[in-house]
Amino acid sequence: MSIIVITILALCAIGVTAAIILYFVAQKFKVYEDPRIDEVEEALPAANCGACGYPGCRGFADALVKADDISKMNCPVGGATVMSKVGSILGHEVTAVEPTVAVVRCNGTCDNRPKTNQYDGAASCTIAASLYSGETGCQYGCLGLGECVDACNFDAMYMDEETGLPVIIEDKCVSCGACVKACPNSIIELRKKGPKSRRIFVSCVNKDKGGVAKKACGVACIGCGKCVKECPFDAITLENNLAYIDYNKCKLCRKCVIVCPTKAIHELNFPPRKEKPADKPTAKTVKPVAAPKAKAKTVVTPEEKPAPKAKEAKDDTSENK
Repeated sequence: MSIIVITILALCAIGVTAAIILYFVAQKFKVYEDPRIDEVEEALPAANCGACGYPGCRGFADALVKADDISKMNCPVGGATVMSKVGSILGHEVTAVEPTVAVVRCNGTCDNRPKTNQYDGAASCTIAASLYSGETGCQYGCLGLGECVDACNFDAMYMDEETGLPVIIEDKCVSCGACVKACPNSIIELRKKGPKSRRIFVSCVNKDKGGVAKKACGVACIGCGKCVKECPFDAITLENNLAYIDYNKCKLCRKCVIVCPTKAIHELNFPPRKEKPADKPTAKTVKPVAAPKAKAKTVVTPEEKPAPKAKEAKDDTSENK
């Protein structure tokens, strides 16, 4: 019995000693955490999407508290409203960042881009892209297997059965960028919403030459450069046979949309164009042609009329005969 008691007392002594040692070690290496981190985390939308560039909202809150300047840090999901709350908690001024939205830069529908084969494999765009170039002649376009839709956590996308392309629901899109990362062909891009949600962009990523691209898809960018010449703001560049519109320079004049021969440039949420009235033929003023002046005839009175000439007498020889 005494052995059992001694054993219990020894274990208790060891436990108490270890606890005391651990306490002092914890106090020595204690990591101080700013209580504002919890406040900032509560202000964030708790989407944990990683669009801010940090591992979840907790990591973003920790980075915000430790940063001296948060003007370049942004939460795409929360937008300006959330960032203004964060700024008030941390005592920083936050500049408003223009909201963005995802756009699909591919118009290769079933009608515009006919299929040349049929894929029979795993329903994953990443796997299909690693195996071959796709079911059509365009190796750059949408593979149509919906991996971007699966990556969206906000139900802001769906696959259109008629076109075979993903459709983005603008009201639900929070610009988290999950669909951008999920697409192996990089056909989805985050662009500024623009005033009144109006946007202009080249809906094509095909880098083949004009003839090859046009053969694969009827609405592909052929790299003709007409839009580059037409843009008065130098917002369009042409590289690798593909035009690209810089949304920071674009003034939404829509001149490039008109000159594009393949209709590869899309305009969203614009009012319909006003049709120009047909030019009416203007009546030319015809100068009246002056009538030719009649020549004045000389009227000869009977008194002034000369007497008729007498017939010349025949030769005297003939009369004598």
